[in-house]
Amino acid sequence: MTTPTTKRLTRSSQDKWIAGVCGGLAEYFGISAGLVRFLFVLSCLLPGPQFVLYLILWLMIPKR
Repeated sequence: MTTPTTKRLTRSSQDKWIAGVCGGLAEYFGISAGLVRFLFVLSCLLPGPQFVLYLILWLMIPKR
């Protein structure tokens, strides 16, 4: 019997532009990193703390 592997949210070390947050989120959820980046940029057009949230995720999500 094999033990199930648990998925961990980590910042991507290979698919990153700035800190690897979007790449890590994409890997965790199994979607395209380009889509995550596009949605983040699109969300920045709306009022809200998106940039601050990115910085918090950068600090809280460990590197792979």
